[in-house]
Amino acid sequence: MKKIIYCFLLTVMMVGGVTYTQPTTTSASTTVYVTRTGKHYFYHRHNRGLNRAKHVYKVKLSTARKRGLTLAKTDYNPHKRKVTRKRANQARKKARRTSNKPIRVNGKQIVIINHNRPKFSKSTLSRRHGAWQKYGNLDFLNRATTANAMLNKRLMPTGQREPLYVDPTGWHNKRIKGGWLYNRCHLIGYQLTGQNNNLKNLITGTRSLNTPSMLKYENQVAYYLRGSYKHYIRYQVRPVFKGHDLLARGVQMQGKSIGSNRVHFNVYIKNIQPGVKLNYRTGTSRVG
Repeated sequence: MKKIIYCFLLTVMMVGGVTYTQPTTTSASTTVYVTRTGKHYFYHRHNRGLNRAKHVYKVKLSTARKRGLTLAKTDYNPHKRKVTRKRANQARKKARRTSNKPIRVNGKQIVIINHNRPKFSKSTLSRRHGAWQKYGNLDFLNRATTANAMLNKRLMPTGQREPLYVDPTGWHNKRIKGGWLYNRCHLIGYQLTGQNNNLKNLITGTRSLNTPSMLKYENQVAYYLRGSYKHYIRYQVRPVFKGHDLLARGVQMQGKSIGSNRVHFNVYIKNIQPGVKLNYRTGTSRVG
C-alpha cells in the first residue's frame, strides 16, 4: 500500500511540473543584521544600507526570514558557493573601478610611484570648469573610495574648523606611547576644501600616516594655492583596501599644478605605525 501511495505522489509531481530545488549553502543558524522596522537583512554590519539606522540587531538568518525580510540589494551572501560567470565578470569590472586596486610596495612608509609623475587624463587637467571637488560613494562595507578635485584658493575654508565626530570603518582607537594611535584622516585635507565630517572623505589612519606623511604633501599644495587665485592643482587621493578589510593598507596621493610643473607628485603612503601591529581586517591593534 505504501509503495502505491509513493508511486502516486511521484506521478503527480512529474505531471504537475514540480521541481526540486537544492537547499542553499547558507545555514539557517547564520547570523545577519537587521533594524527594527526595515524590510531587509544584511550579512555585513558595515553595509551602507545600515548607515542611518539608530539601532542594529544581530539575529539568526532563520528569524529574519520568518519575519519576511529579504537580502538587501546593497549586500551579498558571503556563504554562497556558486556565482554565475556573468555576475563574476561584473564584479571584477566593478572592482577595477573602485579603490581596492592593489599596489605592491616594500620598504619605507612613503613610496614613489611612476618616478613621482601623476597619471591624469588630459581632459581632467583643464581648468575651464573652474574649481571643483568630488567624493566617491561609500562601498558596500561603508568604506570611503577615491576623492578627486581641481583645487583653487576659492575652495579653501575661511571659518573655524569644527571637531570631528563621525567614525570611519576600522575605528578602534587607543592610546599608545606618544598619544593616540589613530586619526580620522581626510582624503582631501581640511585646509584645501573645508570638508570635515564627511564620511566620503574620511578613513581611519595611523598618526604617522596623517602627520607628517600626508600633511607633507597637503602643505605643499596649500602653499602653492595661497600664492594666487590663478593657481590650480589637479588632486586625487585613493584609499587602498585589501579584500574586505575595514582598515586601509595605505593611500595613493597624486597632485599636478595646472600650467606649470611647480607641484607634481605620485606617492603611496602606508597606513602603519612604528611599534604597533595592526589588524587590517578589523582595525584592532597590538603594541609590540
